[in-house]
Amino acid sequence: MTAHKRRHTTQPFALCKLSYGEFQWKTNTLPQLGMYKVFQYSTKRLCYSSTGTWNSYEYLPMGYVSDTLTKEGWYFSIVHNGSWHWEIGDSRDQLYLQLSGPTEVENHWYRELLPGESFESVHAAIAMTTESFEDAVAQMMVWRRTMRRKNADNEKLPIIFNDFMNCLGGDPSEEKEYPLIDAAAEIGCEYFTIDAGWYARGSWWSRVGEWEPAKERWPNGIHKVLSYIREKGMIPGLWLEIEVMGIHCPIANQLPDDWFFMRHGKRVIDHGRYQLDFRNPAVREFADGVIRRLVEEYGAGYIKMDYNINAGIGTQRAADSAGDGLLSHNRAYLEWLDHIFIIYPDLIIENCGSGGMRINDALLTRHSIQSSSDQTEYTAYAAISAAAPAAVTPEQNAVWSYPLFDADLEQTAFNMVNAMTMRIHQSGHLARLAAENKVLIKEALDYYKGCRHLIGSSFPFWPLGMPAFDDKRFSLGFYNEECAHLALWRVEDEGDCVIIPLDGCKKKIREVRLVYPKDLPCSWEYRKKENCLAVSQPAKSARLFQIIYA
Repeated sequence: MTAHKRRHTTQPFALCKLSYGEFQWKTNTLPQLGMYKVFQYSTKRLCYSSTGTWNSYEYLPMGYVSDTLTKEGWYFSIVHNGSWHWEIGDSRDQLYLQLSGPTEVENHWYRELLPGESFESVHAAIAMTTESFEDAVAQMMVWRRTMRRKNADNEKLPIIFNDFMNCLGGDPSEEKEYPLIDAAAEIGCEYFTIDAGWYARGSWWSRVGEWEPAKERWPNGIHKVLSYIREKGMIPGLWLEIEVMGIHCPIANQLPDDWFFMRHGKRVIDHGRYQLDFRNPAVREFADGVIRRLVEEYGAGYIKMDYNINAGIGTQRAADSAGDGLLSHNRAYLEWLDHIFIIYPDLIIENCGSGGMRINDALLTRHSIQSSSDQTEYTAYAAISAAAPAAVTPEQNAVWSYPLFDADLEQTAFNMVNAMTMRIHQSGHLARLAAENKVLIKEALDYYKGCRHLIGSSFPFWPLGMPAFDDKRFSLGFYNEECAHLALWRVEDEGDCVIIPLDGCKKKIREVRLVYPKDLPCSWEYRKKENCLAVSQPAKSARLFQIIYA
């Protein structure tokens, strides 16, 4: 708990909406949120919590509190993959910021300590600044890069094709995959991931849990398809949801109750699935076997680890409280992840929770890549992509690029710009795209391969302010020691030239180049005296610029 004298304080915080509206930072003053100075103290608190296993489904476990007079600001992150709580309150002319893991009142957590026992609380990270939100983001980004597991994926940043989004949508088969594999290899993808559905015949939602290939989908065996991916020069990947078991899974009724979350003497069910309890060594052994089979037998080098339920307040089995059972499970799951990465240090495991419903720094110290959203509309995705680096490092932030098969050139380029400054998750019906669209995608991937080595040492800036869904123009820049890049989106149908200040680049600028797409309409001028960029571009378009230092 930290206190300081009450001043005019603002409170930006991150708001996530149901898997399709992640990273929408909003700024409010304390009075706007209902807190006024009425006495030496009040009973008003500004409280934000998340309960359950989807711990960023409504709010991210992070935020920023600043003093507008002194510019002192605190960017904080609650480093936990389960329930959390934070609040701002007042006492005797001071404000306090409290950061916490699960609590009894908000999250149904308590634990009784016997004599000699101890308990370690959930951790938090705080970046302090006297400059700006962008400076605090940069400081937190340094911390995130320092604390996470060292891995080759965040250095090489390979291009990943995934067959789900605006493509097969969870209905893969041998026949459908081969044209996609050929097309993905042709444009330069380096990983090819078969998403949901590979393990099931027909409807599969409530039957998941065995993780064996469906013969109906792979009449010649899934090994043959994965081997073909390798023959085409790519590393194969598979989708997995290891923490759940469908209520109609053939083995679910054969397993004891201590494999699952239990409340009121019954297994917890959410959306037709049980939640596995990773405190149980038998559950972790089962999960070990699934990973071993996918990696050693099938040859997968990439796993998209999804998670599509919320198990609620926790489990009452072998715990002082349901929240305590959840906390212990959360920590056991992290220990299991650490164990898997020791066995398979080169395995890439993507963190996904119906898109961004489980974004937190506890998981991101392990995973090298994070799904940013399941948003299917590319123009709406732009605001998510442009705001994401305030919460996730760009080398970990996977952004879909998924042009529809009948997309025109501007739509395709818009899709690519969404992803080009971070991690490209390529999708869409590549085999059905027009040849000119494939050329435009390959142009983007080729440029990306030439500059991706800079992403892991870059820091973000937002010349037009933090993006929001109702903005018609917004931009995202990244600067590093070598150069800077600037993405600019125009969502509205009509609009005049936009002026973009470039002070966020941190260095003196020699020139600005349009690097993608090179041949679509756009006019721009770098105005050296004002240190700004003037850009005119078509409606519903996106452009990427490189900024060359003097």
